[in-house]
Amino acid sequence: MADIHRKQAAVRFLTLGDSAVSVEFGDSISLAVNQRVMALQQVLAAKAADNELPGIRELVPTYCSLMVLYDSLVLDYDTLIARLEELTDDLQLPEEKNKTVVEIPVAYGGEYGPDLAEVAALHGMTEAEVIACHAAPEYPVYMLGFVAGFPYLGGMDSRLATPRRKTPRLKIAAGSVGIAGGQTGIYSVESPGGWQIIGRTPLQLYAADREQPILLSAGQYIKFKPILEADFKAMME
Repeated sequence: MADIHRKQAAVRFLTLGDSAVSVEFGDSISLAVNQRVMALQQVLAAKAADNELPGIRELVPTYCSLMVLYDSLVLDYDTLIARLEELTDDLQLPEEKNKTVVEIPVAYGGEYGPDLAEVAALHGMTEAEVIACHAAPEYPVYMLGFVAGFPYLGGMDSRLATPRRKTPRLKIAAGSVGIAGGQTGIYSVESPGGWQIIGRTPLQLYAADREQPILLSAGQYIKFKPILEADFKAMME
């Protein structure tokens, strides 16, 4: 069970066994909180790469926390906590101009988005209006989870918030773009799921045989680009 070590100005340090610490910046989903998570990840990754903080093995960001896995034979617990307190006290948030935006082409509706019409009807919108509304924002990638490479995104227009399907599908195609509650996401692999599917991208978000298997990273932004069915098929060839 996680043990709360200390609390410092809304930042909590939770001990997770003898080789991991979770740095908690809050308990809500928000861009401001997630930016602090990503800022700490960037700082720790840089210090580990420069051997300024040896012993860091892996950094796992979530919506509002960063799990720091470390080698306790190289980096002792008290030293790590002291450095984390120091670093979180003076975090420099990433500048807007430095953000990375990945364009995601999407064929909306039809066989690629079987729930688009239902989502549109629920909100009193046309399918074209739903597409335009969904494709307008730049969505921050808060975290990856559920299955390998599945991005949990923030920033969806609240007008599109839609409950999950009452009966989940047993199989959803890889690349399917869905809505669940106030969030949107992309199925990175074929899997069961209850999200409302409004489109599909021909891009492979996860490919085990690729040099970099997972396409997206937490901290990036994505921008959906509506494409025609013909374009989708051409990109799949």
